[in-house]
Amino acid sequence: MSTYMAKPETVTRKWYIIDAAGKSLGRVASDVAVLLRGKHKTTFTPHVDCGDNVIVINASKVVLTGKKLEQKMYRTHSGYVGGLKEVKYGKLMATKPELAFSLAVKRMLPANSIGRNSLKRLHIYSGAEHNNAAQKPEAYTK
Repeated sequence: MSTYMAKPETVTRKWYIIDAAGKSLGRVASDVAVLLRGKHKTTFTPHVDCGDNVIVINASKVVLTGKKLEQKMYRTHSGYVGGLKEVKYGKLMATKPELAFSLAVKRMLPANSIGRNSLKRLHIYSGAEHNNAAQKPEAYTK
C-alpha cells in the first residue's frame, strides 16, 4: 500500500461561503483556516496547497468574548524608534472588520509560501452582500 501524494495540477478547488454573524472570531477563523489549508479533505498533502476558496460575509457582526474589545490591541511598528502604533480591537472592528478577520486567519496559517497563497483565496465582506455569486459557493456548516 503506497501513500497518496497530491500534485498541484490535480487539486480541485471548491467555493464555500460562511456567515460569521453572531459567532466567535476565533472559532470562525479556525474553520476558515482549515478550509483554506485543505485539511478537511482526504487528499490533504502538507507540502501542496490543496485548499479551497472561502467567502466570509457579515464580518462586522462577529463577536469577541470577554473584554477583548477594550483590552486587546492591534499593534504595528514602522521599524523606526517610537514607531509603535496601537489600536484597540473595538475601534478596529468598528472601522476595518475585514482587517481584523484576515489577521486572525493569517496567524492560523503557516508562515511560508503555502500560507501566503492560501490567504489570497480568502474573500471577506463586512456586510451580507458579496460579488462572488458567479462562482456558485455552497454554504459551509460544521
